[in-house]
Formats: sequence, C-alpha cells, structure tokens
Amino acid sequence: MTPEAAIYIAKGMCILAMLGTAIGQGYLVGKTMEAIGRNPDVEASIFSKMIIAIAMTETTAIFALVAFFLLK
Repeated sequence: MTPEAAIYIAKGMCILAMLGTAIGQGYLVGKTMEAIGRNPDVEASIFSKMIIAIAMTETTAIFALVAFFLLK
C-alpha cells in the first residue's frame, strides 16, 4: 500500500467518524424530544442535559475534522 492510499483511507475513516457523530446527535435529540413529550414538566432539566451531551458528542466530530485537515 502506498502512503497516498493510506492517507485516503484515513481521511475516509475521519468522514465516517463525523457521520457517526451526526447520527448520534440526531438520535440524542430525538430521544430528548420524546422524553419531553412524555413528561413536559421536566423540560428545563432534560433540555440542559441534552445541550451538554451534544457538546460532548460534537467534540468527536471536531477532532475528526481536525485530523482530516492534518492528513497530507
């Protein structure tokens, strides 16, 4: 395998990591909205926890994006 091919494979893996993060965030938001729909009284508590969870999940996508652009 040439070094150029290895770089392309690594960039593809970075893209898959970003895709997985997007899917995970969508699932997280969907389940949060479902929970709020079931029990609207705790909306503020659930929503703030969702924002923190999305921020933590987004770091994976940011790391993958940085790795994508560092590969040459």
